[in-house]
Amino acid sequence: MATHIPLFPLNTVLFPDGLLPLRIFETRYMDMSRERMKCNLPFGVCLIKEGKEVGTPAVPEEIGCLARIVDWDMQQLGVLQLRNRGEQRFRIIAQSVGEQGLISASVEMIPADEDGPVPGEFAACAQLLRVVIADHEGGVFAEPHRFDSATWVGNRLAEIVPVTPSARQKLLELSDSRMRLEILHKFLAQRGLPGFAAA
Repeated sequence: MATHIPLFPLNTVLFPDGLLPLRIFETRYMDMSRERMKCNLPFGVCLIKEGKEVGTPAVPEEIGCLARIVDWDMQQLGVLQLRNRGEQRFRIIAQSVGEQGLISASVEMIPADEDGPVPGEFAACAQLLRVVIADHEGGVFAEPHRFDSATWVGNRLAEIVPVTPSARQKLLELSDSRMRLEILHKFLAQRGLPGFAAA
């Protein structure tokens, strides 16, 4: 069943349970944010395929992630600071552009990955996240921290590894948690990270 949502094309990729801070000043997104907060509804975040974040509506990637506003602030007049959390992935079926340049889309939800424990050969992935969290005093990822979840560990690593946005998009599109972990583990092993043995 299709769901109708406003879209926010960005030069970043949002994953389920990921945190996304946004600084909003364009009228179309200010209005969208107010409406979404009032109704407690999510909006869609998609990586930009063509175009820019500001100005003329960009062309979004087909697969994105729902984002729900969990906190907001306006310390500077006309600039809205949002803290958002990723929810379910979706696929765009059809889209249109409103008068203000806001993209709306009919989307179908993508089922969550089949989850399971982190396989032993990828334990270094979970350990790396523990180190990152300790170095940043825990604030880099939303709680709860699920180190025993292959999906959670893969999604969190995919957010922080130094890859291009298009490569991150490919990781978002995968529906196999083990495969995502395998790709990330291989990438980190190739970079010579301690604890990551090359296959």
